[in-house]
Amino acid sequence: MSQTTYDPSAPFNGIAPLPHLGIIRAAGSDAASFLHNQLTNDVLLMKEGQSRLAAFCNAKGRMLASFVVYKRSAEEVLLICRKDLIAQTVKRLSMFVLRAKAKLSDASEEFQLLGLAGDAALAALNGASTDAWQRHAVGTADVLTLYPALGQPRAFWIAPKDEAAPTGPALSADLWQVGEVMSGIAWVELATFEAFVPQMLNYESVDGVNFKKGCYPGQEVVARSQFRGTLKRRAFIAQSEVPMAAGQEVFSSLDASQPCGLVAQAANDGASHVAVLELQLSATENSNLHLGAADGPLLSLLPLPYALRDDI
Repeated sequence: MSQTTYDPSAPFNGIAPLPHLGIIRAAGSDAASFLHNQLTNDVLLMKEGQSRLAAFCNAKGRMLASFVVYKRSAEEVLLICRKDLIAQTVKRLSMFVLRAKAKLSDASEEFQLLGLAGDAALAALNGASTDAWQRHAVGTADVLTLYPALGQPRAFWIAPKDEAAPTGPALSADLWQVGEVMSGIAWVELATFEAFVPQMLNYESVDGVNFKKGCYPGQEVVARSQFRGTLKRRAFIAQSEVPMAAGQEVFSSLDASQPCGLVAQAANDGASHVAVLELQLSATENSNLHLGAADGPLLSLLPLPYALRDDI
């Protein structure tokens, strides 16, 4: 399938509100070790200057939620995730706490969470590296670097409610979400709950899975998918002339009888519609992709901004 290019309707630069995201707090002396045993990435050995992309899976390796995680202090870990999954994720994680000294709660109302793109991200980092998954403490605020999008650096800014927010040009929440899609890293949200194993969203290629850490729910399935050469579904970025929505099915012209994939995350900036799609690899070669039905709107693939890793 041929690939096209994408031009946003406005510069990807500024400070954005993030109404679709929230924050889970894990507090207690065992908070890091507890999460280490539940998530796909290393939390226990995470250093002060690091953050992590991670997933929480069920026993079948299907993703229940995804997070950007960091240790705010020795006994406090914060997890940024989709707001529509927070209540059920806190409830499910809490079921596994047992005797661990850890308490999980929805802390979304206790913090400010903003998205920084372009010059706004560079200003907040103040000369620090823009490489992804780093934490830079700035007073009581934290700047967490993300994968870039549309050729621009991105970061989260997170701070207590009473902290003065950074100043800079406004970036709309819609355009920020376009950037999320164009980074090629999709969140798990309510519409895609239990739909994917991490590799279907390329999480192992963007440092979201640690294959050397100990067990976590679904670990055997995730590892088997990786090392038996059975990865037949991957995430791609696509563009459409019509709006898309997470959870919509995608069909290939090679087989009209059944879907070949799913919309993982979608965004609109007023002029264009983009999405991260989870697709069978075979459907991306010598076929046309259609949204919702075999004769649905045509989808065009865009380049991924990172390489898929074969050797982990």
